[in-house]
Amino acid sequence: MDGSTRWGPPASCGHSRRAIRRHRGSSPHRPRLRSASGRGRLRLPTDDIYALRLAHGDGVTVVDARGGVALLTRLPSRGLEDGIVFDSTGRFGHRLLVTRTAGRRTTMFAIDCRGRVQILTRTAPRVEGGLAVAPASFGPYGGDLIASDEVSGRLYAVAPDGRVSQIARPGIPHGQDVGIESEGFVPAAFKDALVSDRRTPGNPHPGDDLILRVPHATLASAGVAPGDLLIAGEGGAETVDVRCAARCRVTHIADGPPIAHIEGHIVFSSVL
Repeated sequence: MDGSTRWGPPASCGHSRRAIRRHRGSSPHRPRLRSASGRGRLRLPTDDIYALRLAHGDGVTVVDARGGVALLTRLPSRGLEDGIVFDSTGRFGHRLLVTRTAGRRTTMFAIDCRGRVQILTRTAPRVEGGLAVAPASFGPYGGDLIASDEVSGRLYAVAPDGRVSQIARPGIPHGQDVGIESEGFVPAAFKDALVSDRRTPGNPHPGDDLILRVPHATLASAGVAPGDLLIAGEGGAETVDVRCAARCRVTHIADGPPIAHIEGHIVFSSVL
């Protein structure tokens, strides 16, 4: 949906054979095993998909470009796995970052391409919704993991040592299946902002299985710039821009259709 106010990582990684294990429902072949990069550092490959494993046990599933499906790793402790993102900036060692929430606390994990897990913190505030890693230009939070809580409406930054800071309360309506859900940092070159609207029958925001779009002209007219953070609410897709320098500023950008049920990351199409 278009309109002036409406929505319309590093190369080459080596997986150890011990870390790659087929699981129920996997395809007949395993994901390809790759060697380390020329710099001697193992990194997650950019052509594989990593997803939270919410059935048949917990952990992270990896899918390669040939359709091979495998378990990368399991995660310690209990709770709901609800966030996953690459560290594209590097302060977390270019690893995969995952959150797991239990009650009012969140455990945050960093996972390398061999499936080795480091617990960054077990005592972060409750977060549920999208994750993003801030570019170096994002004020005092450059390189931090940015996480949100859809229930309270708070936006947090988590440093590599596990320290947590509250960035802002962006003003999007908050609550279960309503508050902040999707995040995405604006790249250096971009065209439109895109986010998924998932069909969810029986929900007050039932969605319609579409990809919603905010065109580049709308983003530009609102002053959105590379390095800014776009945030969208789960119920109704209200979207704001967050810019941090010495202080953080929040600007309303767009509203979606009232039925919208937003899930996943905000991504940006390439410049044509």
